[in-house]
Amino acid sequence: MLFKFSPVFVIAGALLLPLSGCGEVSDASPAEVWSTPGLEAPESALPDLAGKVIYVSNVNGAPDAKDGNGYISKVSLNGVIDVQKWVEGMDGPKGLAMAGGKLYAADIDDLIEIDIASGKILQRYEAKDAKFLNDVAAAPNGDIYVSDMATSTIWKLSGGTFEPWLQSDLLISPNGLYVEGEKLIVAAWGKMTDGFATKVPGNLLQVSLADKSVRNLGNGKPVGNLDGLEPLDKDTFIVTDWMSGMVFKISRNGEAKVLMPLEPGAADLGYIPDQKLAIIPMMKSNKMIAVKVE
Repeated sequence: MLFKFSPVFVIAGALLLPLSGCGEVSDASPAEVWSTPGLEAPESALPDLAGKVIYVSNVNGAPDAKDGNGYISKVSLNGVIDVQKWVEGMDGPKGLAMAGGKLYAADIDDLIEIDIASGKILQRYEAKDAKFLNDVAAAPNGDIYVSDMATSTIWKLSGGTFEPWLQSDLLISPNGLYVEGEKLIVAAWGKMTDGFATKVPGNLLQVSLADKSVRNLGNGKPVGNLDGLEPLDKDTFIVTDWMSGMVFKISRNGEAKVLMPLEPGAADLGYIPDQKLAIIPMMKSNKMIAVKVE
């Protein structure tokens, strides 16, 4: 996820393509099932199978702009927009997570709590000194974790208190998050140099929820400028690379295979295991696609 879609970053993305596409090519190539045009810089897709809907955050402007243009859409499970602007009044909403009948959205320096039944914003939790809240993950106990990519910080909402939980350079600009047992899995962007460019791309990390220790997930080999993260099966994760548009399958030993190349801007994906369907917002082309992953 970038602050601005400027020519500088496009050039940086082009330079990163050889590094970002460093994974081995998979034997299978996923097939597109449907496409949803008409979104506005969609960043995160969150399937709610019980509600038979996909929640989609729309930045609708510069990702760091406090412009009030951001909103969340409701899209059917077959890719039809049900409600374009279901929840409005946000700036640049990105990562989404559900817990206890609430939907949580990362919005630059606020965590937005939404009542799913009514679609009303219940609470705005300020993240003081945060610069770019990005992804959101819910733990089984209801705790909410949020990445601040720009400051290598993870925030935590617990018992109504929202505060920094871990700040560490070892997080190398954390983006995607997923709570798995007693660990927080992190898709890292990589240490940034000029703007959002990286000399060495990121990889998957694991953080202990008990003692906050940070380790590589597997061999630590650089993979890409990682964004969306979902478990594919018990052995692997499906992960997007925003800069190159690559979609990776990353095993727990850190080995990466390219599932498919997409356009730059492949953002925070959702996954429906029973259908083996990856739901991928294409932020730069204002659409969302569903691809079958065999």
